Amino acid sequence: MSVIKMADLDLAGKRVLIRQDLNVPLKKGVVADGTRIHASLPTIQAALDAGARVMIMSHLGRPTEGEYVHQYSMAPVANFLSALLNQPVRLEQNWLEPEFIPVEPGEVVLCENVRFNLGEKANDEALSRRMAKMCDVFVMDAFGTAHRAQASTHGVAKYAPIACAGPLLAGELEALGKALDNPARPLVAIVGGSKVSTKLTVLETLSKKVDQLIVGGGIANTFIAADGGNVGNSLYEADLIGTCKKLQADAQSRGGDIPVPTDVVCGKQFAENAEAETKAVADVQDDDMIFDIGPKTAEKLAEILKNAGTIVWNGPVGVFEFNQFGEGTKEIAMAIAESDAFSIAGGGDTLAAVAKYKICDDVSYISTGGGAFLEFLEGKKLPAVEILEQRAASS
Repeated sequence: MSVIKMADLDLAGKRVLIRQDLNVPLKKGVVADGTRIHASLPTIQAALDAGARVMIMSHLGRPTEGEYVHQYSMAPVANFLSALLNQPVRLEQNWLEPEFIPVEPGEVVLCENVRFNLGEKANDEALSRRMAKMCDVFVMDAFGTAHRAQASTHGVAKYAPIACAGPLLAGELEALGKALDNPARPLVAIVGGSKVSTKLTVLETLSKKVDQLIVGGGIANTFIAADGGNVGNSLYEADLIGTCKKLQADAQSRGGDIPVPTDVVCGKQFAENAEAETKAVADVQDDDMIFDIGPKTAEKLAEILKNAGTIVWNGPVGVFEFNQFGEGTKEIAMAIAESDAFSIAGGGDTLAAVAKYKICDDVSYISTGGGAFLEFLEGKKLPAVEILEQRAASS
């Protein structure tokens, strides 16, 4: 992907507008988890070190568009950023009112929630042009919102004098490109989740690219049913059994496979204190609920992962939030950590598993995007990236 990179531009004295993903959880008016803010710091610091006049924008929560709601103000984020940067970060509430908000070289201004502006989600042209007039350089650095064609992600990039990718976005695109466009083989993908239907496009796209596709969670249950196994009272999609059979047949016709669990961990109810029982798939009873893959299946999958050249991980293979149903996901996580493969992990539940099993330093790249990560895996064009490519091609 050919885009202009912020790192290659002279930003001295320039008005630089950076779109970050600072949509963080708040608790009692303060930032409860600053992971996304920490991830944005290198970009902000690089712009400051280059002598730029830094303006940052982001969304926060889901306010009613066009209305100011104190609950969704970026003020707590401004305070958090101030502490991290060790300098004041001024929050500008009416940042679109004057043609130029005052900002000096080395100063950081945080614009109030972009979703307080009517037309943000609709990628309104007039709003996009107003944002673009604010800056000399627009930096798109929010991979997590790159799949949305909105005024602050797409429209502003279309009209700004210069539009480029920030280090965080550029790093995401490079890592994903390395994993999917020119991977070291074997390429192994793990797709977990509750439903085949929500990740059907991902499964179809990846099955054509990977050497081995591993499925987990409710998705695996539907594959078990497609293979003739009893899934009892488990979550699965009976109407997609035919689809799973086709995916399996297609994979095998290309010399690959989608391994179906041979043993599972069951419970009688979905509860933190539910008793776990490991059994062969053939022994699953009608009142059983499958919550994890069994140890024999986990061992087989771990061996595949340890011999991989590239690993893409999206979704746990069991209800890992409950420890008694987390051993399968833990085994997968440890195998990825021990593998010499280039590994990339993305998606909220996946990152929670990475954190729980403390393998953050052992995963080659951790994607900050949820929906954007999935859409990239589906082979879809991300609008905010596509416009950067178009701007680079015409420059």
